Amino acid sequence: MEERQGQENLQQDGPYIAGGFAFFAKEDAGQAEEELKKIKYLEEKMDYSQPEVILRVYEKAIRERVFSTSAGLVFLKKIQDYLKQSPQLAGREIPAIPPYMTSMSKQREKTSPARKRVKPSVSKEKQSAVLPCSIILNILLAIAIMAMFVITLNADEPNVLNYERALQDKYASWEQQLTEREQAVRARELELSMSEE
Repeated sequence: MEERQGQENLQQDGPYIAGGFAFFAKEDAGQAEEELKKIKYLEEKMDYSQPEVILRVYEKAIRERVFSTSAGLVFLKKIQDYLKQSPQLAGREIPAIPPYMTSMSKQREKTSPARKRVKPSVSKEKQSAVLPCSIILNILLAIAIMAMFVITLNADEPNVLNYERALQDKYASWEQQLTEREQAVRARELELSMSEE
């Protein structure tokens, strides 16, 4: 029933109505409907007999910018008035509702803390101009890397890629030289043993 009521409140043309408030943009009215759902949830869960807890909820709602439409502002003002009148919080300063909360769709995007932290991406025009250059550069780099691998594999000097083969070749040539010398020594020994007899 509440969803149907919320949809009835959200007009299709002309000023958009949500929660008894008129909005110029459909997005703002939709945002107000979302905030009304949050308000209803909070109202059901909040225990007004514990002003300290209510103060923490109020401060968190302001700090995290939970409410930004008129509906949310009315709710925050209601909580603020309750906190100011609470005897348990007498003498404590209740934070004011910041001005960023009174701005609507376009202004809300400009003042959002997330907008300040996250830089906008490159525009589509710049991106479309950079894309072909990037593809060509990537292809050239890939060709250069393949050429470096081919040169390295075919190099005579041992390197990271062919050190095992180079060492095996070196040891094989040493083994062949030793075998030849050993055969020469044995042949010489055979000659010497024949000449002694």
